[in-house]
Amino acid sequence: MTDTKISILRVVEDTTVDGPGFRTSVYAAGCPNHCPGCHNPESWDINAGTPTSIAEILDIILADPFADVTFSGGDPMFQPEGFAELARAIRAASSKSIWCYTGFTFEQILANPRQKALLSQIDVLVDGPFIQSLRDESLLFRGSSNQRIINVSRTLESGTIILEIP
Repeated sequence: MTDTKISILRVVEDTTVDGPGFRTSVYAAGCPNHCPGCHNPESWDINAGTPTSIAEILDIILADPFADVTFSGGDPMFQPEGFAELARAIRAASSKSIWCYTGFTFEQILANPRQKALLSQIDVLVDGPFIQSLRDESLLFRGSSNQRIINVSRTLESGTIILEIP
């Protein structure tokens, strides 16, 4: 593993809001989407985060053998190389499920080789920008009804979007 650093706001352990079950959530700094009504606008500036080594984040993640992992933010797709490296390290050391939240759509990510490399390392993608007029508090694990919860491996295999039903 290299000494790569990613800019993060925080790591939250034992959360249940960023996917099913207990999760360790890594909140990325930096987001180019600037969605009106965003619940985390302080995350937009990459300089608001702390440069943190992949090894340090991995140690926190692996300390809880029962929690799965979520990348959120900000937007992890804004730092795709670092988050892809972290995901590969998680895969090498555990069987944890990895979810990723992004304001980009699945189709946009497929068209971007840097982001596609991260996509290939995650299990579930919650995609699409938050759209305030489509906000729906009854939805599990998403803020607006345009956002999709996508099973990444099945979607990549089939070539058709396969939704994950929580």
